[in-house]
Amino acid sequence: MSLHLKESFAADPQRFEHFSQSISIGQHSIFCDLSKNLIDRKIEFTLIARAARAGLEAKRDAMFKSEAINNTEDRAVGHIRLRDPQDAEVRPVLDTFLDYAETIRADDAITDIINIGIGGSDLGPAFAVRALDQFVLYSKAMQIGASKPIRYHFVSNVDGHELSAVLRQCKPASTLFIIASKTFTTAETMLNAATARAWFVANGGTTDGSSALDTSRHFCAVTTNSSAAKDFGISTTFGFWDWVGGRYSIWSAIGLSLAIAIGDVAFRAFLAGAHAMDEHFKTAPLAQNLPVRLGLLDVYYRNDLKLTSRCIAPYSSALGRLPAYLQQLEMESNGKSVDSNGKPLTVSTSPVVWGEAGTNGQHAFFQMLHQGTDVIPVEFVAVKTPTYDTGNINTASQAKHHQALLANALAQAQALMLGHCDAGGHKNFAGNRPSTFIMLDALTPETLGALIALYEHRVFVSGVLWGINSFDQFGVELGKVLAKDIEPRLVSGDASGLDASTTGLLKAIN
Repeated sequence: MSLHLKESFAADPQRFEHFSQSISIGQHSIFCDLSKNLIDRKIEFTLIARAARAGLEAKRDAMFKSEAINNTEDRAVGHIRLRDPQDAEVRPVLDTFLDYAETIRADDAITDIINIGIGGSDLGPAFAVRALDQFVLYSKAMQIGASKPIRYHFVSNVDGHELSAVLRQCKPASTLFIIASKTFTTAETMLNAATARAWFVANGGTTDGSSALDTSRHFCAVTTNSSAAKDFGISTTFGFWDWVGGRYSIWSAIGLSLAIAIGDVAFRAFLAGAHAMDEHFKTAPLAQNLPVRLGLLDVYYRNDLKLTSRCIAPYSSALGRLPAYLQQLEMESNGKSVDSNGKPLTVSTSPVVWGEAGTNGQHAFFQMLHQGTDVIPVEFVAVKTPTYDTGNINTASQAKHHQALLANALAQAQALMLGHCDAGGHKNFAGNRPSTFIMLDALTPETLGALIALYEHRVFVSGVLWGINSFDQFGVELGKVLAKDIEPRLVSGDASGLDASTTGLLKAIN
């Protein structure tokens, strides 16, 4: 690397101030430090000029105008509308599913929510419910949470072990199933849903409305295919629009499990936080626009410095599912090899996104981050002020835990940058390894919404510079199509027309 961070800090006393910024989100804020990245003011200026040449501002404005920027599917991209409090089409739909969520929260008979979906119908709700778990615990004091404890389960894998493990914890009479499938045809989701319904019926449930223990009361669906849901035995459905992509759908009725967990007021705060980030992205100049700065950095690392992956290290157990959520958001959006016109690209696109919560990651893969042969940018995500259930951990212990957590996050970022070259040999740390530090002053519905929106817009920015359509996902389909052909062969043993490797594997299975 031609740029050395220690020298850059020495040469520019205002480096930290220039490469860091705070975004106000309601009563809270998100702070981002970019100063430990392998850029300087000259590089930043060049990247901003590159964004201007790519027409970033015009394409951003087209998205905010709900134009059909998803050109390969001829669709508008409208997930930002879902968090706009002034959108007249969205508000009634929001009110309807939030009213239903409040009804479920008030129903003392319901103790378990099982969300059955996959991809965006699972990753978003599963991540957000875990992230805001403390808001459920603190609900009564804050007047925005549940009136009783409810357990939340998320089933996505077609492997029956996952569903089985959840069902054995539940009872039909106290369980609500949320079947989340836009078309109500997603293979993995519908197989899991059918098995869940069979379990429900086998344990005394009905599907024809003939008893109180009926699918019409214990199942609901988030889908645009209400007729298929009705045939399944579901009478309560919530829809959304074709301009809402799966990985951008947490803001819609796909977030029903989150709405049940944290309640109407908190879910609206979640949307408000995202909307605040939308306004920042929409109005801030490129040089002070945080999603733009992050997206340009991603392009620079991928194309100019040839770095192939990025590590996400949330120093917050509540944000433990953030790496998995971002894997879909970024790699499904920007993992493309052709531009928006279908022509082969001459540059590399999405990095591999991976990671694990700190401090666990320090005892797993941080060895490679510090001393491995590849330079891997690290993204630390921390929370300044914790929220614990003080009935289990007293205030003094809480402070000790959080001080240790933040100290480790700061120390790891410092060690990656400075290294330690005096010892030499096996104890040599080269340093000059880049990192970004994102800090929420508190983990609230508002700041979580803003954080997710920040990442959404960042992915959009890098997609624009690569000239790709970040809103289709045709690469998801081929393996699913082939699976439909292979599945009956597992029963018949017929290997005709298959390649030699698949034939051999089929015989090994049979």
